[in-house]
Parts: sequence; C-alpha cells; structure tokens
Amino acid sequence: MAASKAAVGETLNFNVGVLGHIDSGKTSLAKALSTTASTAAFDKNPQSRERGITLDLGFSSFTVPLPEHLSDTGYKRLQFTLVDCPGHASLIRTIIGGAQIIDLMMLVIDVTKGMQTQSAECLVIGQIACNKMVVVLNKIDLLPENKRQAATERMTKKMQKTLENTKFHGCPIISVAAKPGGPEAPESETAQAIPELIELLKSQAYLPRRDPSGPFLMAVDHCFSIKGQGTVMTGTILSGSVSLNDNVEIPALKVCKKVKSMQMFHQPVGSAMQGDRLGICVTQFDPKLLERGLVCTPDSLHTIHAAIISVKKISYFKGSLHTKAKFHITVGHETVMGKVMFFSMPPPHLNKEESTQCFDFGKEYLYQDSYVTKDSDADKADGLQGDELLPKQQWALLEFEKPVTCPKLCLVIGSKLDTDIHSNTCRLAFHGVLMEGAEDKHYSETFLPKLKVFKMKYKEGQVERVNDDYSVIGRSLFKKETNIQLFVGLKVKLSTGEEGTIEGSFGQSGKFKVRIPNGLKPETKQVLGGSSKKKTKAGKGDAELAKEEESRADSQPILITLAFKRYVFDPQKKMIQS
Repeated sequence: MAASKAAVGETLNFNVGVLGHIDSGKTSLAKALSTTASTAAFDKNPQSRERGITLDLGFSSFTVPLPEHLSDTGYKRLQFTLVDCPGHASLIRTIIGGAQIIDLMMLVIDVTKGMQTQSAECLVIGQIACNKMVVVLNKIDLLPENKRQAATERMTKKMQKTLENTKFHGCPIISVAAKPGGPEAPESETAQAIPELIELLKSQAYLPRRDPSGPFLMAVDHCFSIKGQGTVMTGTILSGSVSLNDNVEIPALKVCKKVKSMQMFHQPVGSAMQGDRLGICVTQFDPKLLERGLVCTPDSLHTIHAAIISVKKISYFKGSLHTKAKFHITVGHETVMGKVMFFSMPPPHLNKEESTQCFDFGKEYLYQDSYVTKDSDADKADGLQGDELLPKQQWALLEFEKPVTCPKLCLVIGSKLDTDIHSNTCRLAFHGVLMEGAEDKHYSETFLPKLKVFKMKYKEGQVERVNDDYSVIGRSLFKKETNIQLFVGLKVKLSTGEEGTIEGSFGQSGKFKVRIPNGLKPETKQVLGGSSKKKTKAGKGDAELAKEEESRADSQPILITLAFKRYVFDPQKKMIQS
C-alpha cells in the first residue's frame, strides 16, 4: 500500500481536454496517446458504440518522465489524464461539464475540413474555462502525399488567423494522423507524429493551481457496484479534498455515504485533492440512480430556484440578449431552461468595478431591456446613451424552470441549444459566475424583494391653462380611469422650467391641478395667455375663449413631465422620486 501511495504522491496529474467537432478523430487520438485506460475510457457506453460517437467524458491517461522545467516541483513523473469531450452538438452540455476541470485544451481539427460549428463552440468554452491550448490537425494521412505539406501549411495559417483575436493567439499547432486508414483500418497501422505530440504536451505542462481547502466536490462520470465491496463512483475532483472514512453526500439521492476505499488509476490511495482523477468506493447503493452527478462534503451544495450571476455576452453569439428571454442554462453539471433579466449599476456608477465574489444587496441597480454592448441601440437600456455609458459590469437574474443543485461561485453558461445544430452559428450566448442563489421555493416573496432593481418611468402631459399665479391645470398625463389620488404629492416639471407638485384631480376627465410653489414665470403666463380668472374678456363667449385657449396650446404646448422610479420587485409598486 505505502509504495503505491508514494507512487501516486510522486505523480503530477495534468488534465488535458480533448475537444473538437464530431468525427475529427478525438477518440483515436486519445487511444494513440494512451496506455492506462481508466474505467470510463473509450466509449464504454453501448449507445456510443453503436453510433461510433463518444457520448460521455471518456478518460484515459499516460505517464511520462517529468520534464526539465518542472524538476523543482517535488514530483517524479507527469501523468496526462485525457478528458475526451464529446463533439456531438446536442451533447454540448457534457463538454461544458468537462471544461471546468481542464488544465490544457487540445482542440482536434480534421485537416480536410478545418473549423466547423462545434470546433468554434469548443473554442468558446475553452476561452471561458481554460488558459492554454494546443491545436492538433488530425487525419493528415487523408491528404495526397505530394500535396500534404502545402495543405497542412495552408490550414495552419488559417487556424492562426482564426485564433488571432482570442486568448489562444500564437498557440502551438501540430499535424498528426491518429488512425491512418480510418476507423476500419487494422490495428497494425501505426499512428504518425504521436511522439512529437507527446513532447509538445510535455513542453506545455505546468504545475496547476490546486487548492485542497474548501468543501470537497467531485464530478462523477461513472457509477457501478462491486459485489461484496460497495458502489464505486469515478470522477474528477473539482474542489477541496477527500480522505478515507470521510462522509460524503450524494445530493441527487439526498444520502450520505462513508468512503471505504479509493483508487487513482488502479493504485490505492488514502487521500486525493482538487484536479485528481479518482475512484471512490462507498457503502452500497443502486448505481443506476447516479449515472452522472456530484458528490460533495455534506451540506456544501445548495439547491436553488433562481440565481444572480455576473454576466458577459459571448462575442460569437449573433443575436441580442433580451430580458425575459429563455435560455438553456448550464450551472455546475446541470442544464435547465431559465428566464433572464439583465441589470447594471445606474449612472454615474456605471464604470465602477464591483466585486466578482459577492453581490451587494445594499446597492440600487438599473433594469435593462437587454444586455448592453457597444453595438446596442443607445435606447436599449433605460436612459443609457453613448459609449461612456457602457456599463463596466452587468448582472443577470436567472429564474430556473426546475431547481438545480450546484456549488457556490460556479461557472454558468447560457445557450440556445434549440438552434439547429447543423446551422453554422455559435449557440453559446453568455457566461458568468453564480454569485447568489435563492434556495427558497417562494423566492419571489422572500428573495426578490431584497433585489433593488428599478425602472425609470417618464410620463408626459400638457398644461391646459393657468389656474392662478401659483397653479396650473394639466391634461393628457393620466388616463380618464386613473386614480390620480395615487400621484398626489409627486413632483413634476414644466418644459418652461418651473417645478411643481400634483395636488389632485380636476373634474372627471383625467385633468389635474399642479401647485407651483415659486409661482409661474411672467413669460410662461404670457405663453399661456395670463390668468384665466378674467373669464369673459370683452364679452367673448365661453366657446370662443376655449377656441383661443386651444389654438394657443396647439401653437406651443407647455409640457408637464413626471419622472419617478419603481422597483421591479416591490410588491407595493411604490413610485419613488429622489
């Protein structure tokens, strides 16, 4: 036991995500690279065998001597764990699950086809979840030998151009043939340029930042029982660490189990930490109940009905992101439908960076009809205009159609997975970090009212006539059936500059009286034709006076503006003026 434990302790585990479009040859590449196949490796799934497509995150590994640049890390050897992410478009959820544990991304491109829809989506996920990438141009054996070099060089240049504006610009690009002759070829056909690829991977390896502290969380990708021993869950530790005899919770089943034994690549171990690939044997339960999911420190995950996230739009997504729209939202390892509402800091605080770790319920936020980008129409966000008013940070409220179980501060991705998978568009729309979750089923009464997101409301009416030097009668601000009593005491402004207060209704037709505490300006009275007390001037009849008044109002109406804000989640719908 001790020897094997030491062997594991001396091995640095480095997770390489193998991503790419369907049929780019990812599984063959992993097979060519790999020696020790872990439980899940190479499409154990019957559905996958039939279709010849990787359905789940297959895992396999190979170990190499520690490269020179890692000699001072205290390890003796380097183990590459290959996370073979499915490339089939409808399985993008699984890829997102795999991308959170990846130290280096290997993007596999079919050299005869170049970038395809899913390669682009993998690139997007890679940019969100990973900092390093290697591009592998596979299937060079399909190019005629006399044109091979020229064709490979062309594709390399094309890839460099594609990556120019991403964080992977300048990343290494290598050409290989993982399975010369294709899937049906005899096993005796040797792969080409694999040793060079291994050297390249070694040169790109680094000591990943691993943190054993914090709650234990593991993404389980396979589950099976061993007679007389218990049930084994295999997966990768996303955070924290685990030791023998620890209690772990399986949130999906709402049960806690004791860790009886653990293995890393067929070697028994006493503990494991973030980034490790692990098999845990616990007391018996039915493995069918948990094909994929999470295992964690008891009570460390929460099940939430809604969430507040810090949000960024994915630039490759073509459409706008509208408030109230529905998206497929991947949180942790689950994907559910959810509705979004975007908001940001109101001006003048737009350009302040807020903490990305916690959300401040003490502050006020401005409601947005959609996510604001520099290409948005200026009027999209309530009262936002111009480039300098582009918010530094935007948030979204997500309301899920069914509750999701996830760790705090986890990665969130919103996509439109119902878009046709064969259409050549990126279906990933936004990404962010989960900052606050609403665990209460009745969150609309308990959680949402704490969220101070407001809308600015502007109403406009006209001055109908002067009442006296300190008041006017207004119209067209309210509908006939409006209860004007609700607006009494609110401040209004005349387009001539005077400020006033609504005093109450005037008659039955939606007209109202406005008190002007500092009095009307003489020029305002002149525009409005003085005080209307001089009722019948020079014996003019009411009809004539009304006509005159109307023509005056038509020529240059004086507007009355009422501005107030209303909190979106205020049950009383109060109107507030600062």
